[in-house]
Amino acid sequence: MKKVLLICVAVLYSSLSHASALYFYEVGMEDTALAGAGQAARAQDASTIVTNPAGMTRLSDHMFTGGLQMMDGDISYHDDNPRQQSPGNVMDIFPNASGFYSQKLNDRLYAGIGLYGNYGLGIDFGNWDGRRLIKKSTMVAMTLSPSLAYQLNNRLSVGGSVNLNYGYLSLTRGVGGHDETEKDHDWAMSYRLGLLMHLTDQTRAGITWNSKTDYDFDIKARSRFSNLPETEYELPISAQVRAPQQLMMSVVHDLNKNWSLMGDLGWQDWSQFGAPQVTVKGEKVNKTNRMKDTWHSALGVQYRPTELWRLNAGMAFDSTAYRSQSNAALTLPTGDEWRFGTGAQYQITPTSNIGVALEYLHMQSSQVKTPTVLKGHYDNPYLWFASVNYSYQF
Repeated sequence: MKKVLLICVAVLYSSLSHASALYFYEVGMEDTALAGAGQAARAQDASTIVTNPAGMTRLSDHMFTGGLQMMDGDISYHDDNPRQQSPGNVMDIFPNASGFYSQKLNDRLYAGIGLYGNYGLGIDFGNWDGRRLIKKSTMVAMTLSPSLAYQLNNRLSVGGSVNLNYGYLSLTRGVGGHDETEKDHDWAMSYRLGLLMHLTDQTRAGITWNSKTDYDFDIKARSRFSNLPETEYELPISAQVRAPQQLMMSVVHDLNKNWSLMGDLGWQDWSQFGAPQVTVKGEKVNKTNRMKDTWHSALGVQYRPTELWRLNAGMAFDSTAYRSQSNAALTLPTGDEWRFGTGAQYQITPTSNIGVALEYLHMQSSQVKTPTVLKGHYDNPYLWFASVNYSYQF
């Protein structure tokens, strides 16, 4: 119950850390310090491959960018029945890494490749009363993203990526006094298209579309409780192993040589994912889709006090993927999300820089109604991210 996968990272997302629910924007790069603000238009290092591949046309002839990240937090589930044991915080520290390389092929054509994780999570509920349904779960995903970008003219560039995604899922249950673990992996394809526009010498805008990613894991999602032999409960794994199509629009405006402002507006198609969860005597109960589309907005600022330093700060809001927070899925504890990020980049040499970023993510509380024998609630869950990144031009 809680979340067989919170995604991601992404995971380093998801995704790319894109909108709410299970998709993460955090991939261990400078965007983490900005809470993702300006991600589709900033294009200051090779990680633009994952936020807008068209941004490669703004980079040097050869560039490598890599990052390391840690994710932790508190996602505690409290059982409404005081006679039953609550699992408490199921969140474990989750490490991640990513790397990107871009290269100029000629005056207009650029190529690049990225390896990153945009969602993933390891959780442990321990020996709680719902262990027949879920005790431990691990979901990890990595994406290999070959990309191309083409500069149509001095004001307009286009780009695209073909993403090869690998996902691994394990689910452990407590059955008959011992643990039973199921494991599976799958490959899935997805695509990304980007457009970068230099509206003026000080303002640029970017638009990125990502197709959905759909993993197919052969994991038994249903389980029965001994005191309710006629009822099967089903984990909503289908929604947990998919990333929806999404659209992101960003703007970056340079006020002067020291200050830049940036913002985002994004959308994710979470309503395409239903969440059936209860089957009674072969009949599905509550077929209503509990999920809806999500919206993302962000504002960020960059300050360059000297030629060696770049300071970042940003905040973002992502709307909940649930139609009602009083009817959340046991394994998907999410809601409205607020992100607050900050960090700094330091120019070590004319061709290399290093940066650090911190981000706090606060999620809305939610209630779980089914299974009724395990009704409970998540109170103010939160995550934090810490990352370091390095870029080298050659």
